[in-house]
Parts: sequence; C-alpha cells; structure tokens
Amino acid sequence: MVDLTALLADLTAESEQLDALVAPLPPEAWARPTPAPGWSVAHQIAHLAWTDHVAHLAATDTAAFFASVTGAPDPSRLVGDGAEAFLAPPAELLARWRAGRAALAAALAAAPAGEKLPWYGTRMSPASMATARLMETWAHGEDVADALGVRRTPTARLRHVAHLGFRTLGHGFAAHGRAVPTAPVRVELVAPDGDTWAFGPEEAADRVTGPALDFCLLVTQRRHRADLALVATGPVAEEWLDVAQAFAGPPGGKRAAAGSGVVR
Repeated sequence: MVDLTALLADLTAESEQLDALVAPLPPEAWARPTPAPGWSVAHQIAHLAWTDHVAHLAATDTAAFFASVTGAPDPSRLVGDGAEAFLAPPAELLARWRAGRAALAAALAAAPAGEKLPWYGTRMSPASMATARLMETWAHGEDVADALGVRRTPTARLRHVAHLGFRTLGHGFAAHGRAVPTAPVRVELVAPDGDTWAFGPEEAADRVTGPALDFCLLVTQRRHRADLALVATGPVAEEWLDVAQAFAGPPGGKRAAAGSGVVR
C-alpha cells in the first residue's frame, strides 16, 4: 500500500528543489526559452502552478473542476492557455505556485481513503495524483534546468517517475493509436545509488534495461531514445520505447535526437 504521507513529502521535496533553482534568478532569466517551443522558464512554472490549481479543484470542488474543462474556449489549448493565464512577474508567480502546491498537498492528505478524483479522461486516487504531480514537477524542472544550463543530481524520488512510466505502458500505445500489447514487460533500472529498481514479471521475455534517469527522461519525453542508454529486448519492449508516455492526454511533441538538426 502506498504511503501517501511519504509520497507527499517527496512531492514537496521535488518542488522545493525546483523552487531553489528559480527563486534566485534575475527577471531576465525567467524569459529564457526552454526546450518546449514557445515556453520560457516562467511558462514552465506557470504551467505547474496552473496544474496544481486544477488538481486542487479536482480534490475539493469537482463541479468547479468540470466547469474549468467545459468552459474552456478551446479544449485543445487548455494546457497552453492555462500556463498563459497564470503568468505573472517572478515574485508574484513564485508566491502563487508556492501557495497552490501547499493547498494541493493539504487537500490530497485530507482526501477520504478510497476516493477517486476526476482528471482529464480518467479518475485518480490521491496517491496517483500526487505521483503525477511529482512526475510533472520533475519533468518541467528538467526543462528549466536545460534552459539554464544546469545539470541536476538524480535522487531516489525518481522511483516514483519510473514506476509511473512502467504503469502507463498501455496508455503510451493507446495514445499513439496502437493496439495495447498483452505480453508483459520486465523493466530493470539502475537507480541513482546503484541499486536496482525492477517492475514487471521476472520471467517476461520482453525487457527494458538501463539507467533509471534515462528511463524517466524517455517516459516524460525529455530526451530521444537514441540519446539514452536504454536497451530493449523483444518486439513489445522495442515498440514501447517509441511511444512511452507517462503523462495524460495525446502524444506530446517528442524531442529530436541530438545532432539531428530538428528542433521540437
């Protein structure tokens, strides 16, 4: 059983790490472009603040959450419009993000056991919601770090991202319009401390192995598989590495391989 208290502590720690990276930045650095086309550092933080806001609605006011979806002028632009709506001068944006993520953590901690919260196209337990928020915080933190030329040290919190990436195997296939495979896949990853994180049946013929960081970069679509030290064995595992997607919604704009000359 998932320890929600420990999970929320990891979410807080992940948020604070990113906060410490952006809080000292001068105003002009917030305008730096990130690998996400059209998004600056400020857009990345505004996106996290907006998503925390709608997640808080899902946990506390389902009617307001559904109204935010049905009332959107263009549902296909919901994410981008949300980030734009939450943009503000750095100090104001930081305060908004901090307050929003604290409110969300409190709401998830107070959610009744067994409750499923509405989300885009699905329903999620408070633990799943917290895991998704941690995944997004880490992934968008990578975008910010890339923009600033900073290399972050991987932590044990990546296990949450890796586990979510494994659990969403079927979603990745479905999101790309492909049949969801029935064959199991074994994932064996080298953790930041040198330990092994394993998911899936040990006897599975299809396997993915490599560094946990690389797997997390792949399932969040922050790097092209050609630039990662992941090894796929078997047809299902091989195809999965092309469609892996740990986040909800349609396929994202995948990164091009380094040196390809393609910007995405």
